[in-house]
Amino acid sequence: MTEWTKLNEAITEWFTVVQQKLRTSDQKPLEIKQKSDRTDLVTNVDQEIEAYFVKQIKTTFPDSKILGEEGDKDNGLTTYPGLVWVIDPVDGTMNYVKQRDHFASMLAVYENGHEKLGYILDVTANKLYWGGPECGVYCNDEKLAPPKDLPLSEGLLDISGRMLVEDYCHVKKAVKASLGIRVYGSAGLGFIHVLTGKTLGYLSHLHPWDYAAGKILAHVQGLVVETIDGRPFDMLSSNDVLVATKNAEKDILKQLDRPNVWNCGD
Repeated sequence: MTEWTKLNEAITEWFTVVQQKLRTSDQKPLEIKQKSDRTDLVTNVDQEIEAYFVKQIKTTFPDSKILGEEGDKDNGLTTYPGLVWVIDPVDGTMNYVKQRDHFASMLAVYENGHEKLGYILDVTANKLYWGGPECGVYCNDEKLAPPKDLPLSEGLLDISGRMLVEDYCHVKKAVKASLGIRVYGSAGLGFIHVLTGKTLGYLSHLHPWDYAAGKILAHVQGLVVETIDGRPFDMLSSNDVLVATKNAEKDILKQLDRPNVWNCGD
């Protein structure tokens, strides 16, 4: 087993560099390309940050395997008996391109198929949320207390804008049962807000790099992370993912009319 302290020492140094790269990236031309559609963007900065992480991982922990959003993918990730890294170099790329705000950078580490360490860097605030089952969860150097286990009626709910507009799986019923809706456009920030109690739940369709780091941190903090149809998911699955307090999770699923959720994606 790799000592989490050894991993953390290296990773926090990498994020210091990434923070600097992302905060000074507006000083050079931004090359923007579409991936699946006009709202799914990638920039030269996304690719540069992922390349930096990959280089550092392969140099420092050479026997690792990697899954990156921008194309770096090794085979046999789910069964590999060692370190597996999941990289989201710039989470919330549309926010980054249009606002230069409300975006994150994320890294998750699994070992022997088990959750090891997760990292979410709120770039604008220069706050690194990190931790794992062996050490707890921190914001920079301050250990976080678990959020209050409040019901949906006592807090705010963060839902994907597209899900809200389309009333996907009747999510508007859940919104009405809450105190209000927030849409941030970044999975990393969505997880951070639930981790810190600013929202009681976050729901969106997420890819592995969107939720890998947040899932580790949320589990340590006693939060529920699941698909809304109850299907199992792993580091290679893309799903409709909910992270919430235990009480809010029950309320949200009740509003989504759970028996019909199986047909939501049809």
